[in-house]
Amino acid sequence: MTILPLNYIVLIINSVTRRNLLLFTTIATVSPSPQIPSPDVTITDRVFLDFSLCPTYFRSDPSATLSSTTPCSSDAIPSGRVVLGLYGRHVPLTVSTFKLMCTSPSTSYKNTPIHKIFPGQFFLAGRQRLQRDTTEVGPLLKNLPRNTDVVNSKSFLIPHARPGLVSLCLSENDDDDETRLDHEYRIVEFLITTGPGPCPQLDGGNIVFGTVLEGLDVVTSIAAVPPFKPSENIRQFNDFAEFLGDERSQNARSLWNIPLKTVFISDCGELKVTKPSLSPSLP
Repeated sequence: MTILPLNYIVLIINSVTRRNLLLFTTIATVSPSPQIPSPDVTITDRVFLDFSLCPTYFRSDPSATLSSTTPCSSDAIPSGRVVLGLYGRHVPLTVSTFKLMCTSPSTSYKNTPIHKIFPGQFFLAGRQRLQRDTTEVGPLLKNLPRNTDVVNSKSFLIPHARPGLVSLCLSENDDDDETRLDHEYRIVEFLITTGPGPCPQLDGGNIVFGTVLEGLDVVTSIAAVPPFKPSENIRQFNDFAEFLGDERSQNARSLWNIPLKTVFISDCGELKVTKPSLSPSLP
């Protein structure tokens, strides 16, 4: 049996080590890991939402019709205008649907309320119900195209990282169950983040499609409206009822976070973009 000299063994080990390192470096250079392209947040469209406040909580009138002018009496207090810049290159169908909902004379966001407020996080608007009254968006929006953005993974790349982001509600959707089962159903409910921090729980389940360009102070004032909050005992009882499979627990929970004063969209529409490449200017 031949015994190799120690210095010869060290030389072999060093040679193998260098070859492995060279091979690893070559593979890493030739086969880089795929990179996900950044979403295009160019602002292609602008819309406005005018908000007003009812001094007291408004309960919908069962006899109300689409011809009703406002979901509040004449003493509604204007809250201000919010101008939104929309990312039409990132999610074109979501943006075109939102624009149509701001401009359609028959079915639109006009005269619909902020139906949920989550303090320090976001508020919801644009809910649909089977029996449409002055406080909801009408169901079966047949004039809207199907939104294939909702099945494209790239649509969910923008995180809910700051206040003033507008997002299409998928995981946070509050639409009437019967309405969602209809084959003509279209998702139009949206949320706006209010801050002060990010909302990571919304990421991956809702589509950010725009940002507040003007009126972030209006968003903040809406977020300051107190919502209904049950006591801790009621919350615990509700959790226990849900654990037992009591369906009434979910019905009771649907009333949580409803604003105690009615804030509604008193007007909405489209604004012309002077520069399609306009960048958002946020505080």
